[in-house]
Amino acid sequence: MSGNLVITIGRQCGSSGKIIGQKLAEELGIKCYDKELLALAAKKSGLSEELFQTHDERPTNSFLYSLVMDTYPMGMAASGHLDMPINHKLFLAQFNTIKQLAEDESCVIVGRCADYALAENPNLVSVFISATDEDRITSLKELYQIDEGKARDIMIKTDKKRSSYYNYYSDKKWGDVKSYDLCINRSAVGVEGAVKIIRSFADAKMKWNEEKKSK
Repeated sequence: MSGNLVITIGRQCGSSGKIIGQKLAEELGIKCYDKELLALAAKKSGLSEELFQTHDERPTNSFLYSLVMDTYPMGMAASGHLDMPINHKLFLAQFNTIKQLAEDESCVIVGRCADYALAENPNLVSVFISATDEDRITSLKELYQIDEGKARDIMIKTDKKRSSYYNYYSDKKWGDVKSYDLCINRSAVGVEGAVKIIRSFADAKMKWNEEKKSK
């Protein structure tokens, strides 16, 4: 296990989770992976990047429940010994890419069940970013130059998609405080405040890990 710090960010749609992740990575001098993760997974797996884009954070109706329950050995599944549907292969390719990233470098990863993939990593800091509906709708209106009705529709549908994906592929519940190390309401502290809180928490966790090792 490497000593790399990996911060994963789950986020409500319009909560500025991606922006927070990017600013956090910039301040820490490390990379932030969002859509970039799809390109990496495609390159490592040999599968088409377009396939990853199409299935990005989208749940399916027939994922191998036993895989989530650890019935199938992850290595065996990843090595292609199992004849599984393409959506399963895409998830496993991302899963393995995330684990490899954590071994190779300190980084910030946005979404894609990264906290689940790295659940056994002691240097993981898992974060969930939320915000009030009003603030999220305002952010979406500005980002996409759309009216309030369309912004609300995007917010609801995207949250539903992310929630279904996370709950389906992981053994945790999306947005539940028990699923993360740290939950932050961006509306209460702003983007810069959220970045400072995460940095402070990460420093405290890494220090605590070192103290436990020395005991």
